[in-house]
Order: sequence, then C-alpha cells, then structure tokens
Amino acid sequence: MRILAIETIETAGSVALLDGQHLVAETRLDASRRSARTLAPGIHDLLFGAGWTPREVELVAVATGPGSFTGLRIGVTTAKSFAYATGCGAVGVNSLLAIAERMPAATAAFHVVLDAQRNELFVGDFTRAADGRLSGEETTRIVTAEAWIAELPAGAIVTGPGLTKWAQRLGGKAILVEESLWHPTASAVGRLGLAGQQGGGRARPLELVPRYFRRTAAEEQWERKASAKREA
Repeated sequence: MRILAIETIETAGSVALLDGQHLVAETRLDASRRSARTLAPGIHDLLFGAGWTPREVELVAVATGPGSFTGLRIGVTTAKSFAYATGCGAVGVNSLLAIAERMPAATAAFHVVLDAQRNELFVGDFTRAADGRLSGEETTRIVTAEAWIAELPAGAIVTGPGLTKWAQRLGGKAILVEESLWHPTASAVGRLGLAGQQGGGRARPLELVPRYFRRTAAEEQWERKASAKREA
C-alpha cells in the first residue's frame, strides 16, 4: 500500500512516502518558515522524486494531535484535501503515539512529553506488549510541568520534544532516551497509519479533525468574557 504521511506537530514538520512498511522517502520541512508555506511544495517534491502521481497514493496518514494549533490545522486540512481530491483513504494518528513508536523495541514502559506552552506539558504513558504493539494513547492529557515532574516515579524512562525545555528540571530522577529519538517523524506516522487502517481505523477524509486536548486561546478568551458577564 502506497502511503503519504504528514507530521506537523511542531514548528517545521515532515512528510514521508511509504510502500507498506518500507520507507521510500522522507524530508523535514524548513523550520524557518511556517508549515503552510512548505507543506504542499514538500509533498509535491517528494512525490515527484519518487515517481509517484498523487492518485497512486492509497492512504494518507496524518498526526492529529496534540501539538501546535496552527501546525495541526495545516496538516489535517492538507491531508483531508489530498484524500478528497485523489479518492484515497485517510487515517489520523495520535502525536504522542507517533513519538512513542520511535522508542527501542526493548523498552517496555515509558513516558512521552510534548511542550504545551504556559509551563504545561502534553503527556502520555505507554507500554509495549511482547508482540511489539504499543498502548497508552488514551492516557494523553495536559498537565502542569511542575505537577508532572513531582509525580514522575524515580527511574522512569522519558522521551519527547518536551525534554528540550524540561530535561534539566528532571535532574537524575528519570532516564532520558537519546535526543535523536525525542522528535516525531512522518515515517512513524505512516507506519502507525498503516496499522490503524488495517485495524479498521480508516476514516472518511471529511471526518478527520485536529485533537488539541485543550481549548484554543480564542475559546478561553470567550469563556473568560462569559464568566465575567455572569458575575457582573
């Protein structure tokens, strides 16, 4: 199955092409520019380089959250538009699960952290079964960094881009995996997308939506105004 995978969890993002589990090509997008200006050209260049036409893609897999509000909107909208235009299938992938997928197979239990700004973290607690399958996606949540650090068991294994900001605060309490594994990749999204659609997780393109795991700034501002009116 030919797969286009899209990951725009952080500032830049990445795109990849897979043929089943085989990685055909992958590229990181320019971090100095917004994903909206680099994603479509990046997909075009990757397809052209692989000799694929858009209609030869059978599945588009996209990271749906948590992550950057803007990045997730761009990634999901692009995936929906591509799937709708070409008629291919579509599947969403949890962002923390995509990071977890990169962990060494021998790691049975670990935590994934992603910076949520405002001194908060998106956190997920994952375990790997003997057959290699990961579980823990349902534990995805947002917590204050201070609370998470305080509750983290001594000797816990941790990965994720949230460590870029918070690793020093952990001191020697946790075991940090090598930094090259902290960040998500489109190829990981693609592999999980393939597994998801084989397990019945395939969605209609228009059903794909970002999962922010928190309210947007506009929603929070509206709630504050509504609360102030109720108290007036």
